[in-house]
Amino acid sequence: MERMNESDSVPVKPPVARKEPTYRTHHGDTFVDDYEWLRNKESAEVLEHLAAENKHVRELTQHQQPTRDAIFQEIKQRTQETDKSVPSRIGDWWYFTRTSEGQQYAKYCRVPAQNTGDEHADWTPPEIPTDAVLDGEVVLLDGNKEKEGQPFFSLGAMAFAEDGSLFAYAVDNAGDERFTVRFMDPVTLSHYDDVIPGAFYDLALAPANDRVFYTVVDDTWRPFQIRQHVLGTPVEQDTVVFEENDPSMWLGFDLSADRTEMVIQAGNSEYAETWVMDLVDPGAQPRLLVSRDERVLHGIDPVQIGDQRYYLLVHNRQAPNNELAIAPASEFEKPYADQQWLTLIKHRETVKLSGSAVNRRYLILSLRENTTERVQFLSLDQVAEFIASSATASTDSSTASAPANGAEPLNTAADSADLSGVVVQPQFDEELCSVWFSDAPYDSPFVRLSYTSFFTPAQIFDFDASQQQLELRKETVVPGGYDSSQYVATREWADAADGTKIPLSVLRRADVTPDGTNPTLVYGYGSYEASMDPQFTVPRLSVLDRGVVFVIAHIRGGGELGRSWYEQGKKLQKKNTFTDFVDATRWLIAHGWADPNRVAAMGGSAGGLLIGAVANLAPELYKVIVAQVPFVDALTTILDPELPLSALEWEEWGNPITDPEVYAYMKSYTPYENIRAVEYPRIAAVTSLNDTRVLYVEPAKWVAKLREVTTGSEPIFLKTEIDGGHGGASGRYEKWKDIAWDYAFILDGLEVSQ
Repeated sequence: MERMNESDSVPVKPPVARKEPTYRTHHGDTFVDDYEWLRNKESAEVLEHLAAENKHVRELTQHQQPTRDAIFQEIKQRTQETDKSVPSRIGDWWYFTRTSEGQQYAKYCRVPAQNTGDEHADWTPPEIPTDAVLDGEVVLLDGNKEKEGQPFFSLGAMAFAEDGSLFAYAVDNAGDERFTVRFMDPVTLSHYDDVIPGAFYDLALAPANDRVFYTVVDDTWRPFQIRQHVLGTPVEQDTVVFEENDPSMWLGFDLSADRTEMVIQAGNSEYAETWVMDLVDPGAQPRLLVSRDERVLHGIDPVQIGDQRYYLLVHNRQAPNNELAIAPASEFEKPYADQQWLTLIKHRETVKLSGSAVNRRYLILSLRENTTERVQFLSLDQVAEFIASSATASTDSSTASAPANGAEPLNTAADSADLSGVVVQPQFDEELCSVWFSDAPYDSPFVRLSYTSFFTPAQIFDFDASQQQLELRKETVVPGGYDSSQYVATREWADAADGTKIPLSVLRRADVTPDGTNPTLVYGYGSYEASMDPQFTVPRLSVLDRGVVFVIAHIRGGGELGRSWYEQGKKLQKKNTFTDFVDATRWLIAHGWADPNRVAAMGGSAGGLLIGAVANLAPELYKVIVAQVPFVDALTTILDPELPLSALEWEEWGNPITDPEVYAYMKSYTPYENIRAVEYPRIAAVTSLNDTRVLYVEPAKWVAKLREVTTGSEPIFLKTEIDGGHGGASGRYEKWKDIAWDYAFILDGLEVSQ
């Protein structure tokens, strides 16, 4: 597999990883792993090997640098570098970000709000000039200064006191997603002495601003504790509010919309458990609402209706695509079998109800219909009326047979009415678009929505549900003469071998036709019920402008077509994910969208597992492959519960430790174990040394084995970001360079000229 260095025509040999057999035996099966020694990231030999791989990549891809530079400049020219966000109001302050040309990171700012008594005026965000500072504007945090002297910078969660007196924020300087929490007085801009190391993403201030809540991870990178820190005390005195010891459960929390309760949830992809804790009473303890023993996947939002506390539930109890229900707090004091949840929105076969949120006026629903995301609203007044009428109907219907001790609880009869007929849904013109709520301040008359499509840059709206009126707050500007009419996005449906119709998003320049000559890039993910939604991205334009057809394959294992679409691509049906991608590629070739000799494949993380499996299934279909932080050694990882996130994966893939059928099934598809003596296409595996989600060792082993076994002559590369995490390097310009590298590699492999 020697390749010629194009600058001097000297053969360049790839690094050769030595072989040191490691034996792994499960269920009577022994697998010999020659490259497991690469797991030791503290080893000088391992680091030298990764450095040699990076040197090899640089040498053999240096001819792609002009294309990388061109794509980087195109991204830069199409990005309004000096920009600002739409302010969000918390208490008496508007908070927003600024970015400046030439700077990698954003600045986080605030400016005073007004209180005139006109709530629409008071909740209308101020216009932030790009070239001037507003009266009273303060920079709370400058990411560029935070990055100075650090190899990496990523800002995690932030929390602002309602009265504006405290600002908490979390910083990651390694890329391993373990954050250090610091505290600032926004008036004096001075920092408190309190510092919390090793925190995870969740972060919230108690209503009195005297306590902060945060999560920490265990040795497997699983969030397992919620801790409480009292400001002014040593971090060693922090107390554990809640601990989750089940290795298959992920722990997290949020605050209720009115900030009076903490909602604690432990869960996985199959079921959840929810507790709540009063935040007004410092001595309160968590109280169980729905136990994991009931095996119900659900989310809960506390809501105040009149003088009574209720809990909204988006749940899958006898409802695979979820229902929306509500129950008073007192109902959860009963045994689960005796609880009565009033259904507000019934289950629908064609609509997946994804989640909910509330503010003082509205119940906000996130749902997916016809593969795309939408938002709906219900007035809490309507919900209150429905509760009252349902209770009356239940009492009336049971009067004749009611027991002496009183009427039955809320009616949940399957044939009862629901509120689906009175929801309000903002309307947009495009079919392939995404709409989601991004902010719902408790006292605001507006709910903030985000909107985008494949060729419509992001737009931010404030929606007044009472008037059914959208107020455009920001429309992303794309400099450089961008014209959306020059591009086309269509929904196509490919045929899987088992007859299933696979939705495809086919993106192209308007003058590109299905004539069988087009270089084509097929992208996929297909895991964890994640959906690849319509979204505008500037870098993709550089690929389309070179005549490439960009296809997103919405394969099984994702969530585009509801819960069943996900379940058909997980555990013992996981192979559907891989065969769907291959079948989609063959359909694109057969219908003229793709030149059969110029097809590329790309995917990342679990999508990297997809790409690795596809490379084994049908290497002849693809000219070039990019696998980003790829999960290509999945079986080795999941067999070791001590490795990051392994136990959490059992609900996605099955447990190969205890189940021999799962073990055999996984071994039959995981990329590393199934490398075979065929001609593999040109491959680049891109990873990060400090990635905690998919360890660098997986692509390192995969590349070493591919090089050993392939019968072809195409190069196979390992590119490692030394100072990066799961998302690569930090800083927007560095990310643009990473994207440009990936796309230039693909374009070169597809023989697409500049």
